[in-house]
Amino acid sequence: MILAHRIRLDPTSAQEAYFARACGVARFAYNWGLAEWRRQYDSGGKPSEIALRRLLNAIKNEQFPWMRQVTKNAPQQAIKNLGRAYINFFRELTKCRRGEIPRKVRAPRFKKKGRHESFRADNGPDKRHPHNVITAGKWVKLPLIGWLAMREEVRFAGRILSVTISRRADRWYASFCIEVEYVPDLRTDDSVVGVDLGITALVTLSDQTPKVSGVKALRRYLDKVRRLSRIISRMRRGSRNCGKAKTKLARLHTRIANIRSDALHKVTTYLTRYRTIAIEDLNVAGMLKNRQLSRAVGDVGFFEFRRQLEYKAVMAGSTVIVASRWFASSKLCSSCGTKNETLTLSERTWTCLSCGTSHDRDRNAAVNLARYAESSPASACGAEGSGDGHQTVAKPAA
Repeated sequence: MILAHRIRLDPTSAQEAYFARACGVARFAYNWGLAEWRRQYDSGGKPSEIALRRLLNAIKNEQFPWMRQVTKNAPQQAIKNLGRAYINFFRELTKCRRGEIPRKVRAPRFKKKGRHESFRADNGPDKRHPHNVITAGKWVKLPLIGWLAMREEVRFAGRILSVTISRRADRWYASFCIEVEYVPDLRTDDSVVGVDLGITALVTLSDQTPKVSGVKALRRYLDKVRRLSRIISRMRRGSRNCGKAKTKLARLHTRIANIRSDALHKVTTYLTRYRTIAIEDLNVAGMLKNRQLSRAVGDVGFFEFRRQLEYKAVMAGSTVIVASRWFASSKLCSSCGTKNETLTLSERTWTCLSCGTSHDRDRNAAVNLARYAESSPASACGAEGSGDGHQTVAKPAA
């Protein structure tokens, strides 16, 4: 199993300058490869990742000699990322043409300076440099830069495949990709839980566990975000004070993202104690088109919740059952099975006209999801189920 562990770094000024150069080289190589890919494709050729990497190696000494100032992994891994982006694009395009996914897909685009800056160092099978990345306690050794201080030690014991250096706001992070031997614990219980996601209550379970409220990090800091955005809009672009204000705003957005991620990690880790977990296949893209709810939906992080739950369930030996988005979990009476066709989104409690049972909307939906999982063939065989047949690939991350 491959796990990732991201750690904050404490680089010196010289190391930060090197990181900035390496990120610039990686961005330039990616954009160069994308332009060359489009040029070859428009002229009737069949571009490939390997051909682009060979071409870059052949011309960079004459045309781009400044690339030698950073590790060779930075431009090479950028071209590999471009190849992976096109593989994902063509796969999603095929699914879109078949009608398997409703959304439109976009081809890879050029990278902009200052956004998602990163580069990668690989521990590949190089005979001259068998271990480009070495860790020792709270220190990591990177190619060409040497030893670098970290805020904590690497958690997982295994072979380090690569490390990605990235910047968020004005802080640098190292994300280690580690290959470990992981054996999930054997489960002896057969507990099944239905999970209903919402905005007011983030998670409602079917076993009468108290509801977990959403943190609403963006809502908490929205006034501060607006104030900083107004300050930046009135400043002269490119000035030093404008740069300081942008850094302050970026730090605030990072804090919002960290609060949201921490809450999701805690609740998804708690859910893996159950053997079978039933969730809905929510149409998040459609929910974001609702102008009254889009900000609240985005602040919850439904997609990130499902991504974390799926890879953590594999690690814990649990099973995730994904009910179809057309399954009327909220409208079905969990007592008699009657469907309430007139139920609206604003009604948080309702009474069944057939049996007279009063229902909390979220709790009733969670109970119906648990029963859906109990009757699902995937729950019996121990495999992951999906109501619409689409399997989501989630990269394990810590």
